[in-house]
Amino acid sequence: MFAETAPLTAPMHLPGADQPVWRDKLSQLLESTGEGIFGIDMDGCCTFINRAGAEQLGFAPGEVLGKNMHELAHHSHADGAHYPEHLCPIFNAFRMALPCRIDTELFWRRDGSAFAVEYSSYPIVDGGVVQGAVVTFVDISARKRAEEALRHANDVLEQRVSERTQALSEALQQLRELSAYTHTVREEERTRIAREVHDELGSLLVALKMDVGWLDKRLGEQQQREPVAAQAMRDTMRSKCQNMGRLIEAAVDNVGRIITDLRPSILDHQGLWAALDWQAHEFVQSAELELDWQMDVEQAVPLPEPSAMAIFRIFQEMLSNVGRHAQASHLAITILATAGEISIRVQDNGKGAAPAAFEAANAYGVMGMRERARHLGGSLEISSQIGLGSLFHLRIQLPKP
Repeated sequence: MFAETAPLTAPMHLPGADQPVWRDKLSQLLESTGEGIFGIDMDGCCTFINRAGAEQLGFAPGEVLGKNMHELAHHSHADGAHYPEHLCPIFNAFRMALPCRIDTELFWRRDGSAFAVEYSSYPIVDGGVVQGAVVTFVDISARKRAEEALRHANDVLEQRVSERTQALSEALQQLRELSAYTHTVREEERTRIAREVHDELGSLLVALKMDVGWLDKRLGEQQQREPVAAQAMRDTMRSKCQNMGRLIEAAVDNVGRIITDLRPSILDHQGLWAALDWQAHEFVQSAELELDWQMDVEQAVPLPEPSAMAIFRIFQEMLSNVGRHAQASHLAITILATAGEISIRVQDNGKGAAPAAFEAANAYGVMGMRERARHLGGSLEISSQIGLGSLFHLRIQLPKP
């Protein structure tokens, strides 16, 4: 607003009666504003200043006229270091014709105190020649305090958010550790029950079958020696023994199936890859599905028993999901293992489902698979479209040996 204003040499707060009317009006305008306004000549000395500007600096207006404004109010940085005049943006406004607007510096009062200031400096041009500059400034200490308070509040909020995030992360980690511990305890309990069923109930059933077989044999031998009158009774008893033998055989088969469900012995005796092979072929045989089978594990490294069991359980759940929901007729399974990664893909040609179905709150099977995979440092990706089947892809990055 002052770019074309001629330099003024009379103090604005004391207009004389013989001064032009326009200068009197300008003086009234400058005195009516709350902003500090002063002019400087080419030497940086004050040529005019309004009352608001002088009061903010702690002076009377007449005390400022003719003083070098940089030395008076802009001589030092916030840390007290000297502020060289040749670096002052105010003076550069007329010396280098570089208008500026600054809100990161201080002005100094008469009593040596400082206040945060926002100032603008524009050259005064008369006849195409720069005569000085006009400077407007305002005390922004309150604004700076508000900004600092806001910044502090924001820092406190960020700190609290960080603390809450850390707490949630720790709680999530504890939850995952608890989940892993629960899986471990469950597998240990299954192993214990399977062994007890095998050692106790299985042995008893086998012994009982042997005794029934022995009784059946002795009844056959006795039949040849007993009178004909007792033959009918002996036939009935042999029939009962044979029926008992069939029931015991069925019980032994069921015990074996229960033991396998609890803890497949093939996993302990032949390892993970043989267990996956066995499980896949058992499943497609019982579900009457066509199977495309591919396995390449020649470069695989041995896995710890808990990791092998977790992968086997994820694979079981994949197949179980196909059996329960897919209504498929064809299944493609690809298992690839190297020294650094395990990849298991199970794809069916069933009815498929919307992606949201696998994210539902009651999709406990999917949540369990993903949690197991996450605990192993891997991931489970599921892609499915209605009418186009589903693909389950388990990927586990193995640590370097």
